[in-house]
Amino acid sequence: MYEAEFDGQGSRIRWTEAAGSGRGGGEGAATVYVHGLGAMSAVYHAHVAAHPALSGRRSLFVDLPGHGISDCPADFGYTLEDHADALATALDAAGVHGARIVGHSMGGAVSVVLAHRRPDLVSGLVLTEANLDPAPSRTAASSSIAAYSEEEFVRGGGFAEVLGRFGAIWAATMRLADPLALHRSATGLVRGTAPSVRRMLMESPAERSFLQGTLSGELPGAAELVASGVRVIQATGAGHNVMFDRPDVLVAAVAGGTV
Repeated sequence: MYEAEFDGQGSRIRWTEAAGSGRGGGEGAATVYVHGLGAMSAVYHAHVAAHPALSGRRSLFVDLPGHGISDCPADFGYTLEDHADALATALDAAGVHGARIVGHSMGGAVSVVLAHRRPDLVSGLVLTEANLDPAPSRTAASSSIAAYSEEEFVRGGGFAEVLGRFGAIWAATMRLADPLALHRSATGLVRGTAPSVRRMLMESPAERSFLQGTLSGELPGAAELVASGVRVIQATGAGHNVMFDRPDVLVAAVAGGTV
């Protein structure tokens, strides 16, 4: 496990490395896996990185502030920009540049913001149902969490209600997240960025792929994304967690091939 201070006050963002890593080891550019809201990177992506098609690559599994094994300072903002800057700190400390960033859901949005703010760190983006627009539907997890006030969510029972509402699989990692960080991260997703994550993605010079599970419905604005050079990939039979439902599709996208 590795760590780096990200807020100037001693708080640490942490990550693990695997598959031929060693500091700077492995073949070619590093692959960096970034989890979604209330998740952990290794839990959601270790089986993908271990696939034979991705063998020999330096793989980093980064937990964003307030999640997993990373620290959760109470005075941190947990906006998408804050998370992206913390991720940049981790990659700088790891000696990573020109990486392929694999981001799921909120982690996908954070990855796009990272590519916008620090293009030297990113050569490619592989996004799985990333949040591209502010104000997602009220049924989305981020909107459901942000509907609580911070006080209600952190100390008024909202966190426990959400853990029960979204099922055991997600709760297994969400219960490890700090409630304050979770609420502020969800609020940041609902608020969005300026320019929007969608606009940043469309204007990014990085190689870009976007995976959409067919069980999640149509990808809004897909034609516009394709016109800007984003490769949109339909994961047949998959829902939001493509890495669990169709890991072969994600492996092929990370490897740069086709299914």
